[in-house]
Amino acid sequence: MKKSIKAALLSAFVYPGTGHFFLKKYTSCVVFACAFSVPLYFIFSEIMNKAGQIAEQITKGELPLDIAAISESLSNSVTAANAQELNIKMYALVIIWFIGIIDSYRIGR
Repeated sequence: MKKSIKAALLSAFVYPGTGHFFLKKYTSCVVFACAFSVPLYFIFSEIMNKAGQIAEQITKGELPLDIAAISESLSNSVTAANAQELNIKMYALVIIWFIGIIDSYRIGR
């Protein structure tokens, strides 16, 4: 298998930047890994905050331990601004990931 294809597959299926690491382009590896990790961190922290709030409501007895009630509470707590912010972060992740794949393929050639 060609180095360019192997690097692109590593970036696609392992983590953005691993293809650059394989090609010994360590600076690019760090840039792509960090650029991908920042929005990923914010997405996970937002998800964990929502899960913590719902778990706290369940523990206090304010919310019954029922999937339908939990789902309704979650959908009511998400505002349009939060949903739009989450969408922007998700788009950033996808764009960074695709740029990493294309760049690792380009460098490998």
